[in-house]
Amino acid sequence: MNEIPPLNAAALLKRYNLRAHKGLGQNFLQDPLALEKIVSAAEIQPTDTVLEIGPGLGSLTRYLAVSAKEVVAVELDEGLIPPLKAVLAPYQNVRLMHGDILKLAPTDLITERDYIVAANIPYYITSAVIRHLLENEPKPRRIVLTVQKEVAQRICAKPGDMSLLALSVQVYGKPRIAAHIPAEAFFPAPKVDSAVLCIDIYPAPLIKEELLEPFFKLIKAGFSQKRKTLRNSLSSGLHIAPAQAAEVLTQADIDPQRRAETLSIEEWERLSSLVVW
Repeated sequence: MNEIPPLNAAALLKRYNLRAHKGLGQNFLQDPLALEKIVSAAEIQPTDTVLEIGPGLGSLTRYLAVSAKEVVAVELDEGLIPPLKAVLAPYQNVRLMHGDILKLAPTDLITERDYIVAANIPYYITSAVIRHLLENEPKPRRIVLTVQKEVAQRICAKPGDMSLLALSVQVYGKPRIAAHIPAEAFFPAPKVDSAVLCIDIYPAPLIKEELLEPFFKLIKAGFSQKRKTLRNSLSSGLHIAPAQAAEVLTQADIDPQRRAETLSIEEWERLSSLVVW
């Protein structure tokens, strides 16, 4: 990938009379080593289609284009389209689209059922983007995102330190931190360090299809009042009596005094199959 020239985000923005949009969480990744780490984590084959969310100034897009059969890049900021077109002009396998990824289904963007998502996304849409990708069909084979380091760590948590976000991801795929990226790899530099989060999607969710809806209702209720015991948080979140919450937890062989972050996916599934909706 040495043939890809470095991209100077500051100079490019100046040339087009643009500036990084703080409201859109724009921090342009320009460090070649960091870009290579993302592509490496994505494990892209020459036959793959890659969906990139928020190509920004096209720094990562170029690396993806060299590795993939096709790159579909969706950019929300209309002002970035002219520099993007100029930067990506040498790459014939890139399809650039102006739009909001959260309002577009994968079927609006790609024809293949097997694809990879690779992107340096704005921090503030991390949860929404992951949820959108995992709850729509077809799901990607792999999702590789540059996110805030603490968020990546939270997504990869184990029982004892689980969160609503971790469970929502781990039911669909196996997350891992593939690399760390320092703040200075971006322009402008964010106030926090980043991590390359890689999620390998399972062929089917870990929870049975018919239990997914009650599972999500349960975990939302369980984490609605994190500091409370499950007996109390489920009682409040599901609008049932504390005694009823305690009874169903006991039936699932779960101590009603435990807290939501200590439960495994298997325990949530057991609970989901017992709660009468």
